[in-house]
Amino acid sequence: MSDLNYPEEGGTRRTPLPPGYHHLHEELPVGHGRAVLAAAGEAITTFRMHRAAGARIRSDAPRAAPGVDVEVSLGIGPLRLRAPCTVVWTVDDEDRIGFGYGARKGHPESGEEAFVAELRDDGSVWFTVTAFSRPDRPVTRLAGPLVPVFQRRYARHLGRTLRRLAGPS
Repeated sequence: MSDLNYPEEGGTRRTPLPPGYHHLHEELPVGHGRAVLAAAGEAITTFRMHRAAGARIRSDAPRAAPGVDVEVSLGIGPLRLRAPCTVVWTVDDEDRIGFGYGARKGHPESGEEAFVAELRDDGSVWFTVTAFSRPDRPVTRLAGPLVPVFQRRYARHLGRTLRRLAGPS
């Protein structure tokens, strides 16, 4: 995956996150039980969560899998910001479902972001967004400290969207 614009591929799968980047870690409750985990995992891995949150998604596969190219875009018309990514890892086990994708050349940021639903020991289902990033284009350099604020707000918006999509607990 030589077109990734950062060297720490898979960095959102482990801790600590790579140094030299802004780090994001947001955990939001989604619901309760295996049915909620399954619904949340389906919404995450089919990009339905992103679409329902207002992002435009183009991908070369209907489901996240390593090597799948994805373009996420937000905004309207000439103000639309396009973010090309590649899925670099997935997880689909008994208690965790999700994926991480990395920024490709042309993305406004350099780094990686992961979206995972997890069933915890108490039966609660949580959505976690983990990311490391830094500006890679003039527009994000100019935005400076506003970018992490936007990223945190967007992560929380995704969590609320996923809670709605995963249905009642």
